Amino acid sequence: MAVTDERQSSHAERWAERRLSGSAMRPRDAAYVIAAVWLVAVVAFGVIERLADPKTFKSVWLGFWWAVETVTTVGYGDVVPAQASGKFLAAILMLGGLSLLSVVTATITSAFVARRQEEQRAAGKDPVMQQLVQISDRLDRLEADLRTPRPDPRTPDGGDQTASS
Repeated sequence: MAVTDERQSSHAERWAERRLSGSAMRPRDAAYVIAAVWLVAVVAFGVIERLADPKTFKSVWLGFWWAVETVTTVGYGDVVPAQASGKFLAAILMLGGLSLLSVVTATITSAFVARRQEEQRAAGKDPVMQQLVQISDRLDRLEADLRTPRPDPRTPDGGDQTASS
């Protein structure tokens, strides 16, 4: 088998390249990326917390539970890290949870706004399009006005001097 300079990419890498190569990431894709990152973070932080504070977190499952309630910003208080390192991890998870909730909320709002704008466009009630039509009409009138010959105000009869000579 010949060795090539091109790196073989995995399915996930090709998917990420397609999604991230555009000029801007769609809100839905951003929500998927953040949710995936925080799902992995919940698992990782749950395991790390279990390893860092085994007296408080008697099992990995309890660490997962703590990570889920922390990342979702619920924080029941039934399990709380006792170590400073655990509290630091909790702070990171809380900030991540806030970003996750913010992006999910923004995605839902963006979908509603896009749907409403599309409905307005379809009904011909889009205010931006109405304004553009008004501007276009004004430009058409101005162009027509500029094409219309005007009498020369410098001549005594207001007419064309070449016609009287």
